[in-house]
Amino acid sequence: MESEERDRHAVQARLHDARLPRMKTLEEFDFNQAAHIPAPKIRELAEGGYIERAEPVVLMGECGTGKTHLATGLCVAACRQKRRVRFTTAANLVNELVEAQQQGGVRRVLARWMRYDLIALDEVGYVPLAEIGLSFCFRSSPNGRTRLADRDTNLPFSNGHRCFPTQDCARRCWTESPIAPTSLRRH
Repeated sequence: MESEERDRHAVQARLHDARLPRMKTLEEFDFNQAAHIPAPKIRELAEGGYIERAEPVVLMGECGTGKTHLATGLCVAACRQKRRVRFTTAANLVNELVEAQQQGGVRRVLARWMRYDLIALDEVGYVPLAEIGLSFCFRSSPNGRTRLADRDTNLPFSNGHRCFPTQDCARRCWTESPIAPTSLRRH
């Protein structure tokens, strides 16, 4: 009983620390209204294996298709697994990094961000990522894998490269995603 209470408090603390825009779960997502979203794949992602493997996830689609809801739901699922999670927008992250660079504190800020098990970066397609933000997105963990796991963009796949300064960076982001179109995934 006491153990269950501690677990519940630990999950609540993780959810608070994640700074989610709104509490939305995958259980609340109506997959019947979004037939183009593969419910089995999202449920598989909710198990957290992609976090263990440090695989990025890219959620792409038009505005209002549920990308932020799904990203938030994946964050909630990770918090329930007692993982350290942080949700932010691309603009907020880049602004924080640019400010840190101007104050000479980039290493400190990056070290703080690298402690998260999962980082959900929303609104990637709204603003081009500055070079410092881009370098963070592909900064590797000690095992050499990308730490940034969820990216949410409203750009269609054919324009996805516009939020990155080079095509190579865009290609790396999209092709490493376990839910990217099969023809683009690395095998």
